[in-house]
Amino acid sequence: MSSLPYRPCVGIMVINREGLVWVGQRADMPGDAEGSGQWWQMPQGGIDDGEQPRAAALREVWEETAMRSLEMLGESREWVTYDLPPELIGVAWGGNFRGQRQKWYAMRFTGHETEIDIGPREGHSIEFCAWRWSALDQLVSSIVPFKRDVYTAVVGELGRFARPL
Repeated sequence: MSSLPYRPCVGIMVINREGLVWVGQRADMPGDAEGSGQWWQMPQGGIDDGEQPRAAALREVWEETAMRSLEMLGESREWVTYDLPPELIGVAWGGNFRGQRQKWYAMRFTGHETEIDIGPREGHSIEFCAWRWSALDQLVSSIVPFKRDVYTAVVGELGRFARPL
């Protein structure tokens, strides 16, 4: 496991005007990198070759939620990593990675909720089967267990942006 690299990735904390954070319930797809279960998470995804992390964050939010009405609030100072559980190593992401190395961004959603669409777009499969706005203090407990340390760190650093306007 230690010889495998981390997959470069971004994560996005999208915050509405009320200070709540967008989370999606992962679609339980065969071969899913998270393993089976009904977990919630903030938008996240891989960085394409040659792509800047900030551009990847905006692309991932759009691919997963159709949100474009976003204002950048801040980003994590450091990259954070997590390892996959042993049963997913060699399975997730074609078996090429041991986990993910993530840069996190906080963004304010300034649009209307009718803009949000979790359906598939431009050849990308559905990532989520449901979505909701969550209070910051409820995020970590709804996340797949092996990502909870990352979410705790992200909430600790970027949670200051999750306040009502």
